[in-house]
Amino acid sequence: MQLEELSHGQRQRLAFIDFSLQYFGEISRQDLISRFATGLAAATRDFAMYRELAPDNMQLVHQTKRYHRQPGFNALFPHDPAVILHGLAQGFGDGLSHPKNPSEICFDAVALIHPEPEIVAAVMRAIQANASLKVQYVSTSSGETRREIVPHAMVNNGQRWHVRAYDRLNQQFTDFVINRIKSIGGFGEPVVGHERSETDALWQRQLCLTLIPHPSLKYPEAIELDYGMQNGVLDISCRAALAGYLLRQWSVDCSPRHQISSGVCQLALKNREILREIEHSGIVPGAQSR
Repeated sequence: MQLEELSHGQRQRLAFIDFSLQYFGEISRQDLISRFATGLAAATRDFAMYRELAPDNMQLVHQTKRYHRQPGFNALFPHDPAVILHGLAQGFGDGLSHPKNPSEICFDAVALIHPEPEIVAAVMRAIQANASLKVQYVSTSSGETRREIVPHAMVNNGQRWHVRAYDRLNQQFTDFVINRIKSIGGFGEPVVGHERSETDALWQRQLCLTLIPHPSLKYPEAIELDYGMQNGVLDISCRAALAGYLLRQWSVDCSPRHQISSGVCQLALKNREILREIEHSGIVPGAQSR
C-alpha cells in the first residue's frame, strides 16, 4: 500500500500519528480518537496501516498503552518546519504540513531564517518529556560550546525562533536561538526542581505594556486605527521574558521623553517604569537613554 492510494481522511490521520511521534515522541489510540472523533476499531486500523508503511518508526509500550518513537524513525510526511512551528503555536491542524502554492495577490513577510526540522523535533520531544538536552551551541559572545539545557518553551520573537530553557552551564534561564544549535547529543541528566518552567520568574511574570501613538505624529488617529486603540491607548499583556522582543519588533519608543524620531517609531511606551521588570531591555529602542 502506498500513501497516494489512501483517502485524504486516512492520510490526515496517519500524518497526525507521524507528527506526534516526530515532535512529541509518543501517541496513543485515544489521542487519535479525540483528535478526529473516530472509533476504536478505526484507530486500530490506522495504527496498523502506519506500522505497515513505517515498521521501524514506533513501538507499543503495553504498560502505558502508548506508541513510542523509535531511534530508527524516518518521517513519512515532509513536515515543513515553518508551518509546524506556527501550527505548534496555534494548535496543530490535520497533520499535513506541505507548503501551499504561493498566492499571486496575497503575500506574507519574507522569512530569512529557516529552522532545521530535526532540531525543532528533538527540542519539542524534550519539552514534552520534561527532559534535558545535550547540545552543541554557537553564540555571538563565546562561540561554540557544549551545553546541557532544560527547554520548556519555543517562542517566535518576531525575527526568529528560540528556545526558552534553563542553562546548566550558567545556571540560569535564558534564550537559545534554534538555528544556533548545531547538533543534539540526546537527553542529559534528569531535571530537578529549580530547572522547571514554574521557577522561571521572568517567564511566569505577566506585565501590562501601555502603548500610545508617538507624540510627534501629526495625525495620531492613523496609528490608533492601525492597532485598534481605545481612547488613544493599547494595553498589551505579555511575559516579562518576552516584552523586550515585542517592544523591539514594533519599534516602540521607550526613551524618557519619547525623543526618537517618529519616522523610526510610530508607537511609544507610556508606562516606562515597567522597563525595570523586563528581560533584554538592552534591545528595546531608547530604553538606555537618559
